[in-house]
Amino acid sequence: MNIDPAGNAWLGLDVGSILDAVAIVLVLIGALLCLIAAIGVLRLRDVPTRLHAATKPQVLGLMLICIAIALSLRSWQVVAFLVPIVLIQLATAPLSAHMVGRQAHRNGTLDERGLVVDELRESRETPPAAGG
Repeated sequence: MNIDPAGNAWLGLDVGSILDAVAIVLVLIGALLCLIAAIGVLRLRDVPTRLHAATKPQVLGLMLICIAIALSLRSWQVVAFLVPIVLIQLATAPLSAHMVGRQAHRNGTLDERGLVVDELRESRETPPAAGG
């Protein structure tokens, strides 16, 4: 191995160059995941698969991009700024997907044949006291 006594080089590269290369790879993978999520939202047919495409790869893509930013800038202030962004994304993406899926179920736009268990079937029926 080509590491100097100070530990600053590996195969003739310094640690900063290696971290920058890793950051570039993470940004590219994250951008690709976000692109796949956008294409999935446009191309997939039913609500559950669109929600899956909109939440899972998009959140992972954002996380990879945030990690790349932190590696590239190498600052604790940047990490302190990016951690709430990732946490808010992790909290809001499932909640928004849940709300969209529930509204699709209420509207009847959900393909019920594709459901294994329909736990919300009773919630669509109008109660007798509701006047409907």
